[in-house]
Amino acid sequence: MKSTIWELDFYSRPLRDEEGKKVWEVLICETPVNIEDRAETMFRYTQFCPSNQVNSIWLKEALETAIAQAPTSPSRIRFFRRPMANMISKSCKELAIPAYASRRTYALYQWLQERMEKLYPTLENYQEGANPSVQFVPSQPQPLPDALRGDKWAFVTLEASAFSDMSEWDISFGEAFGLSMVGLAPETLIPGFIIYSSRATPLAAWMSGLELAYLRLDSGSRPSLLLETGESESWILANLPDAKTQEEAKNFELTKEKAKNVHFLAVQSDPNSESFAGFWLLQELKF
Repeated sequence: MKSTIWELDFYSRPLRDEEGKKVWEVLICETPVNIEDRAETMFRYTQFCPSNQVNSIWLKEALETAIAQAPTSPSRIRFFRRPMANMISKSCKELAIPAYASRRTYALYQWLQERMEKLYPTLENYQEGANPSVQFVPSQPQPLPDALRGDKWAFVTLEASAFSDMSEWDISFGEAFGLSMVGLAPETLIPGFIIYSSRATPLAAWMSGLELAYLRLDSGSRPSLLLETGESESWILANLPDAKTQEEAKNFELTKEKAKNVHFLAVQSDPNSESFAGFWLLQELKF
């Protein structure tokens, strides 16, 4: 039985109460982890919170209500909003639910964007204002552990339709999400990065312990492909020392942009293998 992961946001919305104070809201949704999952059919919970009750006690009670209504309780909770980390972590700890800062809150991000555009402006207490961005403090990219570095790697592409039978693929570690929630045409090319390693399984197992977010090109003084994880961690997957590899990485970024920033990371023992030690479907979000 798969574990259930929740995504949570607790923050003020562009709404005001009768006294002109900000209205807060908790949004909770289940993380899609399979290619067949449809975000809109999975568990969701919302509750508005008065500004004078914004605390860990209120949030804990809201979580308890959500748990009582949900088909299954969460094994862990992801959140992306750094200023709320202490409050969210405290509430979850009291319920014995691990909470992690993560940029892999794909379903929550999309749901929140929909509410910002289609729901809140229709409410009587809506007050238009700037939507506060989320600041992620970048960290210095770290090299992969010496024992887990790949032997070689490759940039590749797959059509979106190729993922329709992903649930049947032989994958030891990984996570996906339903491409239907992104709205990609079947012929859309989705770029990917494959690492080939004689220690493929240990590498994939190590990666599975991270909150994988997305891949990106660092075109600085020492160009490289980075893996962004957690709240702000960054790992060097591949150095790009020459014009050829740098051009491949630029094409990867261009293809990713055309695919609504959807892409994938795979780990295999060798190019002839029909199984994956690791496979993660990813999306870079613009918080």
